[in-house]
Amino acid sequence: MGISLYSLGAAEEVTGSKHIFEIDGRPFMIDCGAFQGKRKSADEKNRNFTIAADKLESVILTHGHLDHCGLLPVLARKGFRGNIYATPATRDIACIVMMDSANIQARDAEFLRKQAQKKGEKFDWRPLFTEKDCLTTASQIVSVSYNRKMYIAPDVELEFFDAGHILGSAFANITIKGLHGKINAPHPGKAGENEVRILYTGDMGRRNQPIIRDPATNVPAPDYIYLESTYGSRKHGEKEFAMNELERVVHDAINRKGKIIIPSFAIERAQELVFYLHLLVDAKRIPALPIYVDSPMAVNATSVFKVHPECYDDQTNEAFIQHHKNPFGFNSLTFTDSVDESKSLNKKPGPMIIISADGMCEAGRVLHHLANNISDERNIILAVGYMAENTLGRRILDGEKEVKIMNNLYKVKAKVEQIDAFSAHADYTEMTSWLDTIDKSRLKQIFLVHGEPDSQAFFKKYLAEHGYNDVTTVKYGETYDIQ
Repeated sequence: MGISLYSLGAAEEVTGSKHIFEIDGRPFMIDCGAFQGKRKSADEKNRNFTIAADKLESVILTHGHLDHCGLLPVLARKGFRGNIYATPATRDIACIVMMDSANIQARDAEFLRKQAQKKGEKFDWRPLFTEKDCLTTASQIVSVSYNRKMYIAPDVELEFFDAGHILGSAFANITIKGLHGKINAPHPGKAGENEVRILYTGDMGRRNQPIIRDPATNVPAPDYIYLESTYGSRKHGEKEFAMNELERVVHDAINRKGKIIIPSFAIERAQELVFYLHLLVDAKRIPALPIYVDSPMAVNATSVFKVHPECYDDQTNEAFIQHHKNPFGFNSLTFTDSVDESKSLNKKPGPMIIISADGMCEAGRVLHHLANNISDERNIILAVGYMAENTLGRRILDGEKEVKIMNNLYKVKAKVEQIDAFSAHADYTEMTSWLDTIDKSRLKQIFLVHGEPDSQAFFKKYLAEHGYNDVTTVKYGETYDIQ
């Protein structure tokens, strides 16, 4: 039996996760994410994604972020008709994210069509997929709860473990059985003797995050690990430092009588920010100034949070179930849904906080808030998550004095702040601590994915210093034979 691994995304870059393992030429896919970054190049990468979709046996989805699920509808368009395995919460979140992406693409297509008409140019840009493709994809998702083994092929067993990244996120533990011709043999000698175990971390979360549980450490001893490396060279601050920084930024905005614009992923980060702001208001560390969550997807995602208590940590379960408290809402918080409500925020005076998607400032309502507020020196742009290379968010963070937003140039006069400690990704020390905790009795090799080259080089060296010597940085399209 021959087993090989390769990646068609998130190889020496952070977005577009697509990892494949083949058993004697039979392909299985882990995640099918969209590339994010510079608009034109990201669109070209997403359009040039080529795979024999109709040959895929199945797809395993680790979580519902766009860079992990965003091209699943493209698989449907290309003829994939197999199962997509995901946790129940990931299924619900991914459906929201995919449908939102389809709507954004439809709006972009209409905008570009009108722009082309005005210029008398030919219009040839089309969405990658439509809402109909999203519905087809949703019908293919099979829910698998944490810690429940399922055969996805006669010789392939899947088990999800909580990754602690966002609601429903999972490590995908793949066990390939029957290496010596004994598929499903109940007792093929010693336990695990005739099998190979590959652990795909997807995106790994951090310990002691609010709402969700810590990353699982009770995974079966893996032979190979596909390990993310987003923060392979950066260390997060402590949570109390983050709370202090958030408190400082809020008081700064109050003194300026300005607005705090927080580009935030609609899933997990928005809910986490609301949770921490709630704590600061309750502790009277900040006044109850108006806080707006301006993202229809965040509103929908918050609804998903409410129906998946199986993903909560003990503290959140106690708040919900025993005391009937809702950590996702308090008196000074407003969820805006309609476009008119969103536009009305531009006319309201500060101080106020606006949390709006997209987290990398590449789409969504945050673009309008940036356009209306980035040139006012009273305002603050607060980054609370990772900004990939070539995104608008990264350009603002890098200190560019003028940026293009929706095809118009704007002077950056607002104050730019960053609080890394709110990241939902484990940093290099946290990932190494997790590795130290799991059973490594069978570990042969670690494959690094989902990170930029400099970060991965640093992380690889750091891992070697801590006893992990067989570490490979995955190259795009390169095949790694493991059996």
